Amino acid sequence: MAALTLPIMVEMLFRTLMMSVDTVMLSGYSQKAVAAVGLVSQYIFFVQILFNVICIGTSIVLSQYLGANRSDDAKKVAQASAVMILGTAASMFALILAGTRPLLSLYPIEEEVRSFAAQYFIIFGGFGALFTSFNMLQGTILRSYGYTKDAMFVTMTANLINVIGNAIALYGPFGLPVFGVVGVAVSSVFSQIVATVILASRIKALPEVQFPYRGWKAVPGQIYRTILSIGVPTAGENMAYNVAQIVIMAMISSFGTAAMSAQVYTITIARFVFVFAMSIGQGTQIKTGWYVGAKKPEEAYRRVYRYQAVGTALSVALILLVNLVKTPMISLFTRDPAIASLTATLLLYSIYIEFGRSLNLVTISALKGAGDVRFPVFYGILSMWGIMVFGSWLLGMKLGLGLVGVWIATGTDETTRGIVMLFRWKSKRWMTKAIA
Repeated sequence: MAALTLPIMVEMLFRTLMMSVDTVMLSGYSQKAVAAVGLVSQYIFFVQILFNVICIGTSIVLSQYLGANRSDDAKKVAQASAVMILGTAASMFALILAGTRPLLSLYPIEEEVRSFAAQYFIIFGGFGALFTSFNMLQGTILRSYGYTKDAMFVTMTANLINVIGNAIALYGPFGLPVFGVVGVAVSSVFSQIVATVILASRIKALPEVQFPYRGWKAVPGQIYRTILSIGVPTAGENMAYNVAQIVIMAMISSFGTAAMSAQVYTITIARFVFVFAMSIGQGTQIKTGWYVGAKKPEEAYRRVYRYQAVGTALSVALILLVNLVKTPMISLFTRDPAIASLTATLLLYSIYIEFGRSLNLVTISALKGAGDVRFPVFYGILSMWGIMVFGSWLLGMKLGLGLVGVWIATGTDETTRGIVMLFRWKSKRWMTKAIA
């Protein structure tokens, strides 16, 4: 498990770093730019969740087929997923191009913030989606075959390119003009283009990884339906979460630019904590798929408890460590005392959130890997909207707790949902949901 999970963990850390680098470097350029990027990041994540409909479905189906030694079907899964993800990316680019400004006009924000948000969203969220989507799929396929190190090294390379591009765009070395938000967005897109090319060459060099571009027209419709039957409900839980976050961000925008900046900074720091639970969850999903495909569900049942214990212990230890050193960390983002104080307070409440999130991420991933997708989706939607969104409105706006109220509601949703998923795993009902 460690050989599978550690490269995923490093890759996700660098993916998180790539998102965080934009925020850190923009904080030295303009606080309004930070607020703008934070606002549209929710929509960018939403777009990426649409891609995850395909990537998650591909990962689960592919893992079970590989565990069952059905290599020809595995090849068809990769081909079908490529067709679907490129079609989705092209559609989203057109939608973002046409709908960004009408969407942003709905927010009560300053005009400069709105302008920055539109620039970043159209360039990186729209045009960049064409490349981000495909390298997400390429990485999914490599990881399903067990080649997690390859995806890790490509992500590290893309991250380095992004940092260099941001420095050029924001600091204007060698007498170059400062390109600001536009330059940062272009830098992020270019890094994704490079990643796509490198991943394609790496897949081509590995003969056991079945991802031929030719012959996609002959893929039977049943393969598309199988991927979507898993991917749509599985990603539905993530999509519901992201829509809930968009609604919550709209509430936070009414608290002012300072509150929005504190939210962005806290999430940026917290991402480096929950990335560990996420990576263990991804590894758990792949391993569970292999075991279920190989007809070894009892082995999966025992191992998931171990993976869960490691994920929770890591998450809690790391968020406690972050709180010990949060003052210098926050100073990397802002010198504004009001924003810094609010960020420090939110990091304290993050202990509650990360405990619950670790339960959630690992156990839900195991259920998905086993093919049990409907229960996490239906219960997740109920919990997110009934506890997180409603609780954020009640505590944050109605009772006047502001951002603190939002974070209490979020932690309660994560924790109760994680406990329910653990009981679902213990029930063993997922053993009847195998695909292969």
